[in-house]
Amino acid sequence: MNVLIVKLGALGDIIHAIPAAAALRSALPDARIDWVVDAKHRGILDLVSVLDRIVPIEGRTLRAWTEAVSRVRQTRYDVALDLQGLMKSAVLARASGAARVAGFSIWHLREKSARPFYSETGDSGAAPPDDEHVIYKNLRLLRVVGIDTREVAFPIARVPSAAAAEAGAAYGAGGFALINAGAAWPNKRWPPGRFGEVAAFLREIRGLPSLVLWGPGEQELAWQVVEASSDAARVAPATTIGDLAELSRLAALVVSGDTGPLQIAAAVGTPAVAIFGPTNPGRNGPWSPDDVVVSRYPSCACHYDRRCHNAAWCLESVTVAEVCAAIQQRLPAAPRPGVKTGANDD
Repeated sequence: MNVLIVKLGALGDIIHAIPAAAALRSALPDARIDWVVDAKHRGILDLVSVLDRIVPIEGRTLRAWTEAVSRVRQTRYDVALDLQGLMKSAVLARASGAARVAGFSIWHLREKSARPFYSETGDSGAAPPDDEHVIYKNLRLLRVVGIDTREVAFPIARVPSAAAAEAGAAYGAGGFALINAGAAWPNKRWPPGRFGEVAAFLREIRGLPSLVLWGPGEQELAWQVVEASSDAARVAPATTIGDLAELSRLAALVVSGDTGPLQIAAAVGTPAVAIFGPTNPGRNGPWSPDDVVVSRYPSCACHYDRRCHNAAWCLESVTVAEVCAAIQQRLPAAPRPGVKTGANDD
């Protein structure tokens, strides 16, 4: 069987679709599994060991889309699975020439206009539970190829990483925390000064220094965290997706808002404390029952809006004490003995 997955972005959403690819490979070991993705998000899929081919869309132009469709149509797919639920992804799935095109029911689509492009759906059509994680929504679509599972797996390959090697040499495995203060949506960003106070708490109470992650345009934000940390944190080097995965494997904890680095860390099993505002942690947060979320989603009036429209920003009410209490809940009862606190330790 030849299967095409259409999931274009964003980074966290792609990570939440990886278990569907893993379930396909487990149930259909001889299948060909290809994935269409926006080129800027290809990095995470390059680490997914169960895929046969990745077809990147190199931009938003008509030419880029035409070239991607041309490459896709080189393979005769038995089924195309649209895990995006948008008009553009549904059109692409249909244009692939697959014999069957499957997507979500009307209740689960982000854009209802996508529905006519599907030949079938993988669920009963009932309205989804409010707190069903999107991972399970994606897995449910596999029913169209006879797979009914709730097993969550992330086949993310190990890669060499100079950033992880440096952190391991300085702090040891499990000897540091990761802090991520950035996010694409401004209203997902908890104030950097408060992240700095959390870093000071982690060093003083848990014996853990912090590395502050940053992406494009976020380096100044990372420095603000460090400046507020009382020398408990330092800015991480520039990182690739592979570096993020390997740093996360070594870290004792990640503290972050709802953004891609949080999802990468959760995917490789790093303990997480997450801070959520406009998005529902039940649907989009860490899926391990051991992870802890400090959430303002129930009181937020801007659900899934990229900017806050209220005078009172919901994340402003999240206190440092709340996040520190969540850390105490998530980590073992006592700090690890003999943890290095920095590269200058004897």
